[in-house]
Amino acid sequence: MADKKYKALVIVESPAKAKKIGQYLGKDYKVLASMGHVRDLPAKAADVPAELKKESWASLGVQVDKDFEPLYIIPDEKKKLVKELKDALKDSAELLLATDEDREGESIGWHLAQILQPKVPVKRMVFSEITKPAILEALQNTRSVDENLVSAQETRRVVDRLYGYTLSPLLWKKIARGLSAGRVQSVAVRILVQRELERLAFRKGSYWDLKATLATGEAAFEAQLVAVDGKKIATGKDFDEHTGKLKIGDDGRTVDVLLLEEQQARALVEKLRTENWTVASLEERLQTRKPYAPFTTSTLQQEANRKLNMTARQTMQTAQRLYESGYITYMRTDSVHLSNEAITAARGCVSERYGDEYLSDGVRQYTSSSKNAQEAHEAIRPAGTEMKTGDELGLDGREKQLYDMIWKRTVATQMAEAKLRFQTVIVSADGAEFRATGRHVEFAGFFRAYVEGVDDPEAALDDTEAALPPLQESQTLDCRQLDPLPHETKPPARYTEATLVRTLEAEGVGRPSTYASIIGTIQDRGYVRKSGNQLIPTFTALAVTRLLEDYFPNLVDLQFTAQMEQTLDDISTGTAERLPYLRRFYSGGDGLESQVKDKEEKIDPRQACTLRLDGLTPDIRVGRFGPYLEQLEGEAPVTASLPDDLAPADINNEIAQKLLELKKQGPQSLGTHPTEGLPVYQLLGPFGPYVQLGDVSDENPKPKRVSIPKGLDPSALTLDQALKLLELPRKLGTHPETGKVVNAGIGRFGPYVVSEGKYKSLGKEDDVLTVGLERAVELLAQAKTRSGATPVKELGPHPADQEPIAIFEGKYGPYVKHGKVNATIPKEREIESVTLAEAVGWLAERAARSGGKPGAARKTTKKTAKKTTRKKSTKKKSAKRKKTE
Repeated sequence: MADKKYKALVIVESPAKAKKIGQYLGKDYKVLASMGHVRDLPAKAADVPAELKKESWASLGVQVDKDFEPLYIIPDEKKKLVKELKDALKDSAELLLATDEDREGESIGWHLAQILQPKVPVKRMVFSEITKPAILEALQNTRSVDENLVSAQETRRVVDRLYGYTLSPLLWKKIARGLSAGRVQSVAVRILVQRELERLAFRKGSYWDLKATLATGEAAFEAQLVAVDGKKIATGKDFDEHTGKLKIGDDGRTVDVLLLEEQQARALVEKLRTENWTVASLEERLQTRKPYAPFTTSTLQQEANRKLNMTARQTMQTAQRLYESGYITYMRTDSVHLSNEAITAARGCVSERYGDEYLSDGVRQYTSSSKNAQEAHEAIRPAGTEMKTGDELGLDGREKQLYDMIWKRTVATQMAEAKLRFQTVIVSADGAEFRATGRHVEFAGFFRAYVEGVDDPEAALDDTEAALPPLQESQTLDCRQLDPLPHETKPPARYTEATLVRTLEAEGVGRPSTYASIIGTIQDRGYVRKSGNQLIPTFTALAVTRLLEDYFPNLVDLQFTAQMEQTLDDISTGTAERLPYLRRFYSGGDGLESQVKDKEEKIDPRQACTLRLDGLTPDIRVGRFGPYLEQLEGEAPVTASLPDDLAPADINNEIAQKLLELKKQGPQSLGTHPTEGLPVYQLLGPFGPYVQLGDVSDENPKPKRVSIPKGLDPSALTLDQALKLLELPRKLGTHPETGKVVNAGIGRFGPYVVSEGKYKSLGKEDDVLTVGLERAVELLAQAKTRSGATPVKELGPHPADQEPIAIFEGKYGPYVKHGKVNATIPKEREIESVTLAEAVGWLAERAARSGGKPGAARKTTKKTAKKTTRKKSTKKKSAKRKKTE
């Protein structure tokens, strides 16, 4: 140490971690950030060294004929960082690899050791929380790099590369360029597609029942008809989803239920109004509910989606910030185990905040039940031993919401069980039986701290109180109201992020730590769009899934994919070997390489791009510019674009024929604009029907266009309605609180109101042409503040002007921002690993495309921009006048 400046160079992944850990270790330690991976497989052809570009395996980045040895390269943007790490290592007596404790972190640490080639001792330092005691303990309990974990991570990376880089080019040739396949990605898309096809095949059934409002004295309750003359009434579960009729049993007979139609239901109402209503039977049962296990990566993503409406990506980004700030333990974990210090802190918190009667009788621990559980060794919980609340830590915004949820769930694990009393009463009236159920919370127990959300929006939460009034058998009741109710069966619900994550984990597909990036990728690639909370697969997803199912069924089979995951886990524990597995997967007669070569010629591109859906007369084709309808009329096909917001399960012949008819008609002139003197047209485009003012010409290359909202029938559109649409956006007035203008308009995602950059979509009951200021203000109050208002990550000052550069989450994905210049982060980059140098480069490219100068972007004002626009406009008008003269 005498000739060394530092006891050790400690390397972590992010600057935030480096800063925090540096404070705990003191000035004798140099703590630097690797900014994620310092080397990886080449991301593009240009990254492959010139001397290797002609190699047969160069496009893969994996030497498949040389034991699948990966080609690792250090990206240009990381070379300066690597030099800084090497220089720092020269002044250090030891190298401590303090990267994250999961496989990815182990792999990053191994790569760092390989690149830095240290001549000093190398140790692995692991911890699950960034608190001073945890860091100092990790410093005293270092270990070697785990070669098995590194091998498992490398094998996973190679398999994913071989899968994607072998199948994706096939999709480009047969369907469309830019598509991609992935080991977990393609299975996730298939799960969504299968549900969409189930919805497409669904046929609704209809039935009626009765609802009675019954009373004893002042207390009233509701009861539902369940049987008539001893025969059960048909409910939704008695219908076949594919026929819309009552199910047929194994004996070939229709299920033995009474299917009420409207006339029967109304007749029964009239009959029962004057009958005596009595309590036929009463039943009570007690039930206890145990607290839920503390959060894992998967359950945190699910619950944040249900309760906070956060995407998996937003959840992981927010959790990352909480972890790096020292507020929670490591957020990539499959474990539900809690450390002794966490249990002690949680139990102390329960006693202090809720009282000893709410404390569980003994310490409660949990065991993991998910397939392939591994990764870090503790559940996600508040870090440290004090169990402070979000308010006590001074948190706000998304960080506070997520932290509070983690805090409540952790504390609840050590609380007493909740006790509930369920009541079921059967009421009879002249052979008709009605059932009413009640629920009473006898003892709240852990409900005081935490109640889990539900995926079914109509389901009641566990702590919902709905007790029946005191009743006795043979008691007479008053029937205050009796109504016949119509019902229609509902198609299977589409997946949300929460239910997709739950399904992937239950099937053992992929790792929970990758689900956020997978869900983001399938949206970025155009396979899935999000509507509200639903994940809706596109027609492209249907075409790609069908091709993979027809020609490579194993690769999108859930069980096969789960077995692959298990093998990768076995490599991490040393019970399986990397090389034999890779050879089976890729090489040989049944390997991926041979399969693709053998089947490529058999796949007809036109057939691969054509979808023939049940019940739909025209074909759907997936083309270069999106999906479209195609129908032969004589020898010539008639085509029409499909609107982007039309889900595959929602298309039918009526919609298809309307679109084809509109396309055949071509531009429909609705009349002439009274003041502009230009023709007003109705047309059909990729985003659906729209109105257009004037013709496309050299002088007017982009005439004004406005989408026709769903509430208006395009075939019955009048000139007056079209003129009102062309007036959009329209000013509704000024906001009573901010004094800022409120407008209503129609965008790509439908009608909206906006004020100060805050947007809110109109509801189904709202009309963009008539919505008023009061309703707009009400809607804007519900709008979430744009996530861009708070940076996801601060990268540091711009070298040109020292103004901050930060990462924000936008509507179309993450981006970097400097002053008024925004630059999109490439889709393949994980934002946790984005460097300041990369951001400066992207911003410079963006500024150059906009005609600006890097570092001077902040000085560009709206006023200047407007002047420039006016000058260009003036030149065009002058030129036009000269030509006319």
